[in-house]
Amino acid sequence: MPNIGIPELLIVLVIVLVIFGASRLTDIMGAMGKGVAEFRKGTQAADESKKEETQNETPKSV
Repeated sequence: MPNIGIPELLIVLVIVLVIFGASRLTDIMGAMGKGVAEFRKGTQAADESKKEETQNETPKSV
């Protein structure tokens, strides 16, 4: 898998800026930030739920 460096990221950013424009780019980045925040909340909730399930399990008798 090729490494992506700073020059490649700058080229991609310029292409995205040309395609969407500066004002639309801020909207896109804001929506992406909200999406990442919701994803983190969901994963944290799933982790907490999993911890609660393991704590509430009763050990099986042999």
